[in-house]
Amino acid sequence: MIVYHGSTVAVKKPDILHSYRRLDFGKGFYTTTVKEQAERWARRKADILNAGQTIVNRYQMNDDTGELRVKTFDDDLMEWIDFVCQCRDGGNEYQQYDVIIGKVANDKVYRVVDMYHTGIWDKARALQEIKVYPTYDQIAFVTQEAIDRLLIFDSSVEV
Repeated sequence: MIVYHGSTVAVKKPDILHSYRRLDFGKGFYTTTVKEQAERWARRKADILNAGQTIVNRYQMNDDTGELRVKTFDDDLMEWIDFVCQCRDGGNEYQQYDVIIGKVANDKVYRVVDMYHTGIWDKARALQEIKVYPTYDQIAFVTQEAIDRLLIFDSSVEV
């Protein structure tokens, strides 16, 4: 399977050491199967860092996870939204996995999650709002072992 990572540099040897933000699935190296999504991630990162270039890195992802601990969030977003909120709060539940796979959606969904997270909306309202936006995917590599076993750098391109 082909996966992409948006950045401001070519990332030939991905690692978890450079993850510093509380993201949807905790700290890790994030990829997606949607190239356009990786392009948006690269542009967002370039804006945050005031960087001049945006790079999309392409990897071959081995599907033989073997003994790795993999968490997959399917289309039911009830568990997903609580997990995302817990990770954004700095929780460490994500650390019990090597790889976490699940949905991500456009920027508007972040606002919906925040409305739920702060208690302005209940879960039912938040889930109702999330379902109206187009969804994409994200694969978070939480451990270096998972990166080393599953990802092979293929190429990078400036976008």
